[in-house]
Amino acid sequence: MNKKIIFIGIIVAFFIMGALSMQRAMPQMKEERIYKAIKVYSPYKLEKRIGGLTIVDSRDGTKEKPSAAEVYHRLDELEKKWASKHLRLINNEVNVVGDANQTVVKIHIQNEQELDFVKSFYGI
Repeated sequence: MNKKIIFIGIIVAFFIMGALSMQRAMPQMKEERIYKAIKVYSPYKLEKRIGGLTIVDSRDGTKEKPSAAEVYHRLDELEKKWASKHLRLINNEVNVVGDANQTVVKIHIQNEQELDFVKSFYGI
């Protein structure tokens, strides 16, 4: 009886640990429309490899190979760093600015959730 309880406890502990590690590996929730519109101009792309995912910087071709659990968190970090220099929030529009400080495109924000997302995720 006592061995069965210990065995079941160990199995439950493994399931809980697995669920927590999966939750930590999940990327931050995003407003789909505005994120996709901005993502087009981000220089960071995911490349599938046999060993997992690689983050490629299209500007200079550098590649990062973070662990599977960290790849989406690292991609978010890189995109936020890029956004701090290349995104401007003016009224209800997000301006994507190029390297020469020229406006590449203006993306209209449609609702309050998108505005909150841009402010919280990109920090602008």
